[in-house]
Amino acid sequence: MTTVVMRHTARTRHAAPTAAVLAASLAVSLTAGCGHPDRDDNRAPQRSATPAPAPSVAAVGSPLAVKIDNVPAARPQSGLDAADVVYAEQVEGGLSRLMAVYATRLPQTVGPVRSARESDLELLGQFHRPMLAFSGAQRKLLPLIDNAPLRPEPAAEDPSAYFRAAGKAAPHNLYLRPAKLLPSAPGKAALTTGFSYGPAPSGGTPTASRTVGFPAARFTFTWSAQQHRWLVAMDGTPMKTTDGGARVAPATVVVQHVRIHDSRYHDVLGNPTPYTETVGSGKAEVLRDGRSFAASWSRPMATDGTTFRATNGGRMNFADGQVWVVLAPAR
Repeated sequence: MTTVVMRHTARTRHAAPTAAVLAASLAVSLTAGCGHPDRDDNRAPQRSATPAPAPSVAAVGSPLAVKIDNVPAARPQSGLDAADVVYAEQVEGGLSRLMAVYATRLPQTVGPVRSARESDLELLGQFHRPMLAFSGAQRKLLPLIDNAPLRPEPAAEDPSAYFRAAGKAAPHNLYLRPAKLLPSAPGKAALTTGFSYGPAPSGGTPTASRTVGFPAARFTFTWSAQQHRWLVAMDGTPMKTTDGGARVAPATVVVQHVRIHDSRYHDVLGNPTPYTETVGSGKAEVLRDGRSFAASWSRPMATDGTTFRATNGGRMNFADGQVWVVLAPAR
């Protein structure tokens, strides 16, 4: 499939395309691929020459999404504790990468920042013109990022917002200063995820710990009654941040079972690039308040949020606070 992309070199911020343009862009993305998870590709997308009309939902606000490295050499990360939502996704070689979404609070630094993936465009379609911070992307993905209804902010295009930190080797040492991209946090209204917050449903199974695995990565969530949070461990090691060494501890953890399949592209080592489908429906498991709840998820279109329902058909409410969504392979 051949995609004709209009480009220019001036730095502009344009309005989001319509839902029809989004659907077409995401459909085309099925034919693209990405680079190796341990190799930066700092090639930046360029903006479309013809802005689309501004949507009427501009008052919603635009959140900041940051692609965050999650291999051992990248840990501990910075700024994860300030995110409203953290998505864990599978990348090449069965490894994992994180996407942290910020709407109510902006940390001083976030990182290490890494490259974007094809699946990110579909996942971010549920937000209004999200700003995507990433280190770069594979060449074939650049036109798709350019045409997607988001505001790309790669490191190569805005170097003043990024810096290389001491103590870690490249490419695991690139960090973002969010204040250089946004003057302030857009607010809770920017979280157009479809999530519902409130009291837990009846039932559920008391759960002390839950482990979710990718082929080469393992997340463990352990309930802390004292903190009333789920303490995250990565590959058996407690996950902490550089911000005071605090444990990463979401209030709600969602294990969303999704279809993950190989795209038609491979990285430089020959590993297939996974594509994670977040539009559709399937089973889910929700951890909150020390209990596990069976649930289902539904997202009919890329422009929709994701709705979670309990087994009785009612909305599956999340606890107030940070939400982790692990996009796990469907069983």
